[in-house]
Amino acid sequence: MPQGSSQPPRTHHVAVIVDEGTNPFEVGVATELFGLPRPELGMPYAPYRVTLCTPTPDVPMNHGFFTMTGAAGLDAVDNAGTLVVPGRPDNVVPRGEAVLAAIRRAHARGARVVSFCTGTFALAEAGLLDGRRATTHWMWADAFRALHPRVLLEPDVLFVDDGDVLTAAGSSAALDLGLHLWRGDHGAETANAVSRRLVFAAHRDGGQRQFVERPVPPVPDASLGPLLAWAQERLGEPLTVADLAARAAVSPATLHRRFRAQLGATPLAWLTGERVALACRLIERGEVRLDIVAARSGLGTAANLRARLRRETGLSPSAYRRRFGTRGGEAVEP
Repeated sequence: MPQGSSQPPRTHHVAVIVDEGTNPFEVGVATELFGLPRPELGMPYAPYRVTLCTPTPDVPMNHGFFTMTGAAGLDAVDNAGTLVVPGRPDNVVPRGEAVLAAIRRAHARGARVVSFCTGTFALAEAGLLDGRRATTHWMWADAFRALHPRVLLEPDVLFVDDGDVLTAAGSSAALDLGLHLWRGDHGAETANAVSRRLVFAAHRDGGQRQFVERPVPPVPDASLGPLLAWAQERLGEPLTVADLAARAAVSPATLHRRFRAQLGATPLAWLTGERVALACRLIERGEVRLDIVAARSGLGTAANLRARLRRETGLSPSAYRRRFGTRGGEAVEP
C-alpha cells in the first residue's frame, strides 16, 4: 500500500490453482514466496496469505507423485487479489472449463493474474493473452505458437510484466517473477530481504534471456561472484565494463561471454540494474536529494536517475518515495 494512505495496510490474498498434473515445484514457489510468515521483515501485518484451490477434492500432481487433498474449491479464487496458475507437462491437453472460468472471472473483476512456466498455456486458453505480450518455457515455445498464434510470445526472456497479467518462463523464473511482485508491492529493500531468506539472486531483470541448452565447456569459466561483490561495493564510483574486465584480468569480450553465460545479461546491463536497485534502497531509506541518490548509486545525474527509475519501476522518484519510502518530505530536485 502506498505510503501516506489513511487506510490501514491489508493482507493481500493470493489464490493458487492446483489442477490435475500440476508441477509441485511451482506450487511450492508460490507458497514459499507468499504463504510463509516473514517475521524478519518487521512488518506489522502479514503482507500476503495464500489459498490453494482445486477443481475437485482430490487432485493428482505431476507424474502422480502425490495427491492434493483438503484444498479450497475454485470459488476461493473469487476473493483473491492475485491469481497464480502454475504449469503442468501436458500442455496440449485442454484445461477443464471450471478452471478456465475461474481464471476468466478473476481477470474480469480486476485481479492480477500470474502464470508460472507453462501455466501460460492456461491463460492463453482462457482468452487472456490475445494481442498481449507473454512468455513460457523455451522448450514449449513452438507448441505454444501453434496453439495460440495471436499471443505476442517472447520466448527468450525470464518473465513478462504486462500490467495485470504476468507470465514467468520456467520454474526458477517463477522465483524471479515472485520477487518482482514483492518489489512492486513493497519496495526493493523488502524484496531484497525476502531474496536473502530464499538465498536467491535479489534481482534478475525480466528481459534477461532464458537458459538455452548448449554444450558444457571442458574447462568451466571462473565464478563471477568475487567480481560482482567487488563491484557492488563501488557502485558510486565511475566503474566501466573495462574496469570490470581489468579487475577480472580478462578482456572485455571474455567478460561479456562470462556474464552472458552465468547471468544471462551483459556487464553493462548488470551494472545499471545494480545501480538502480541501490538508488531504490536509498530513496526507501529516506534520502530525498536526487542529486545525492544519483551520485551515490553511480547513475550520475538526477535526469538519468529519473529516466532509469521510471524504466525499471514505472514510477518517478517522488512517486516511488511516496509508495515505498519512509514518511517525510518529497524527493528534492537538484
